[in-house]
Amino acid sequence: MAREKKRRSNGRRSPLAAAALIGAGLLITGGIYAGASAAIAATDSQTSASTALSVEDGEKLFQSNCATCHGLDLQGTDAGPSLYGVGELSVEFQLATGRMPLQMQGPQAPQKPPQFTQPQIDAMAAYVQSEAPGPTFPADEILDGEGDVAHGAELFRVNCAMCHNVSAAGGALTEGKYAPGLANTSALHIYAAMVTGPQNMPVFGDMNLSDEDKRDIISALIFQQESVSVGGFSLGNLGPVSEGLFVWIFGIGGLVAITVWITAKSN
Repeated sequence: MAREKKRRSNGRRSPLAAAALIGAGLLITGGIYAGASAAIAATDSQTSASTALSVEDGEKLFQSNCATCHGLDLQGTDAGPSLYGVGELSVEFQLATGRMPLQMQGPQAPQKPPQFTQPQIDAMAAYVQSEAPGPTFPADEILDGEGDVAHGAELFRVNCAMCHNVSAAGGALTEGKYAPGLANTSALHIYAAMVTGPQNMPVFGDMNLSDEDKRDIISALIFQQESVSVGGFSLGNLGPVSEGLFVWIFGIGGLVAITVWITAKSN
C-alpha cells in the first residue's frame, strides 16, 4: 500500500507546473493575436496608401480641415490668405512638409510631420488645382539629379547661399524667421520652393532660373546630400562657429584637465 501511495504521489502534477502551462498558453495566444493584428493593420495601411482619392474627396478634406482659414471658396479669410493661383504644387509642398495646417501664428510656419496621408494630400492638391489653377508638378527629368552639378552649385551660391548657407545647412533671418536646412529635402520640394516661394523665400521664375538651371541646382543639392564628409565630423557645416566651439570645449577643457592632473600628481 505504501509503495502504491508513493507511486500515485509521484504521478501528480505540481500546481506550479499548471500555472506555468497556463502562462505559456496565454503568451503564445497573445503573440499570435498581436502578430495577426499587426499584419492586418499593415495590409490596411498599404491598401489605403495605394488607393487614389478623387477630386471630390479632396474637396471634402479641404472643407473639413482648411476652409476655416482659407474659406470655402478658397478666397481666404482674416485668418488665412487666398489660394487662387497657388496651384497644386504649393498645396502639396505645404501639406507634405507639415507646415499646414498651421498649429499657431508665428513668424514662420515650422516643418513638422504631415497630418495627412499622401493620397489625401494629392486629392486636396488636385481640388485646389481644379478650382484655382497655378504651378503644377514638373517633368521627371528636372528631378532626376542628373544635371550639371558644378553649374548648379555655382547657381546655388549666387542665388540661395545668402539665406540657406553655402553648405545648405540653413541660417537665421530677421524677426525670428529662418531659412531651413536642405540636407533632407526632397527634389520635388526643392523645386516647389523655387517655383512657389513659400513664406520668406522669393519666387524664381523662368526669367530668373530656367528649368535647366533648377535641374542643375537640384542635382547639386542631391549630390551634397549623398556625399560623404571626407574631413571627419561635419559639425553642422557651420564653419568657424562650430569648429571654434569644439576647440574651446574639448581643446581648452582638455588642457585644463591635464594641468589639474599634473598639479595634483606633483603634490
